[in-house]
Amino acid sequence: MSPPPEVPPPEPRPGTSAADAETVKRYWYPDRRYDLEEVRKGYGFTAFGLRFGVLAPVLVAVIVAAFLSNSFLRGGILAVWHELRKHHYVGVDVQLAGLVAFFGAVAMLIYLVSQYIARKRKPVYLIDFAVLHLPDELKMSRERFHEVSIRSGFFNEESLAFQDKLSARSGLGDETYLPPPMYENPPRDFTMKRAREEAFSTISGCCDELFRKTGISSQDIDFVIVNCSLFCPTPSLSAMIINKYKMRPDVKNYNLGGMGCSAGIVSIDLARDLLATYPNKIALVFSTENITMNWYQGDVKSMLLSNVLFRVGGAAVLLTNKPSWRSRSKYELLTTVRVITAADDMAHQAIYQLEDDRGKRGVRISRDLVKVVGQALKSNLTMLGPQVLPWSEQIKFFFNLCRRRLSKSYRRAHPPYTPNFKKAFQHFCIHAGGRAIIDGIEQNLQLTPEDVMPSRATLYRYGNTSSSSVWYELNYIECKGNMHKGDRIWQIAFGSGLKCNSAVWKALRTFKAKPDELPESFSS
Repeated sequence: MSPPPEVPPPEPRPGTSAADAETVKRYWYPDRRYDLEEVRKGYGFTAFGLRFGVLAPVLVAVIVAAFLSNSFLRGGILAVWHELRKHHYVGVDVQLAGLVAFFGAVAMLIYLVSQYIARKRKPVYLIDFAVLHLPDELKMSRERFHEVSIRSGFFNEESLAFQDKLSARSGLGDETYLPPPMYENPPRDFTMKRAREEAFSTISGCCDELFRKTGISSQDIDFVIVNCSLFCPTPSLSAMIINKYKMRPDVKNYNLGGMGCSAGIVSIDLARDLLATYPNKIALVFSTENITMNWYQGDVKSMLLSNVLFRVGGAAVLLTNKPSWRSRSKYELLTTVRVITAADDMAHQAIYQLEDDRGKRGVRISRDLVKVVGQALKSNLTMLGPQVLPWSEQIKFFFNLCRRRLSKSYRRAHPPYTPNFKKAFQHFCIHAGGRAIIDGIEQNLQLTPEDVMPSRATLYRYGNTSSSSVWYELNYIECKGNMHKGDRIWQIAFGSGLKCNSAVWKALRTFKAKPDELPESFSS
């Protein structure tokens, strides 16, 4: 069979530069439609920025023509010029140079404005979100968890006592959820099949509710982004969503694995970048963790903590950059800040998946976790602060920093100034990773018990649901009726690596209290 004939690249469109024509030839494939705008998007340009960049010299020409043809404009400029000359601010011999400088300044201003508009991100809106709610028969009390651990036969007496001790201190209540294999007698069926069943039920519980609330069809979705750290099957979970809802064949899907509890904000950041490139799109972000195949079955204490803390949960979020959808959206995404400290060995190994001496796989949580979380948080706040804090707080921080560096006595007497982030945010969604993390952030940022109540309530009622926990906290704030139009929300999460990621939202409307939608056992 002879090879197909080579298809030459199309002739460049009128007005295409030689460099652009060469680029098209270099990247030409016969099965792709030639579109110079798509080629340029690959280099980070936007269509509006290109059009405005071409328009800039035209505007300069229009201004020059107006100056030459409009006597009123020309007379006004020349009058100002002659007045400057009369007072000897300028000389006669630089009149022409002054006019050239004037038009050059105008051209530069137009160019800077065009670059600002071209680089400025288009707004990203959160249409709505939904969190997973499971049936009562999957609730796991601490007493029941102890019984399940005994029936499994995986743990010795010392490990059972250690888990009980951790459970009493964890901050979890008696109504968190674990997957169905945990309730079998004995709990042994931790297979790929059961893990897929858990993932499918979580996807259905979140996405069905989200599509029902928004009225958006699955055929309208342009991007699917899924994050699940410890369960990465083939086909991927993002493919599972596309298969379940029969989405279009041109939908772009991304599956993020191994990125820990902060992967939910990583997914939001990725969706933001995609929506900055492609106009008028809708992105579905799904965040979850899988428990079935990741229940540790050994006796190493540093790996037993994950058994006590992690529980079943999930969240589905719809984002868009359609300007006309602002009125039907709940929030606007203001900024995201991502920090990873994996270059440091201690931070890299603070949360680490491995096998123990008996070959049992689990996640080891280091005693250095709180320390490396503090370091990552400091780096994140250093980047986030200038974007969100009022000038008064930034000036206080700057003067405190200067005085501490210039004076040893001042440095010994005064600690580093901690900016008041309550002046930047009205609500805080701190990842419910554990009681120690919530306590540490509350103390270091000088927050009140009311500020961290969404995090404590979520940890108590649902446990550590990994990347979806910040959405349970936002749902708690909404249902309490504490969210008002214009309020700013700070979501912050920590994950393996070690990562500290932030997302800042602005409420686009006020939410009425819906206490009937909150579980009765929520801590208050």
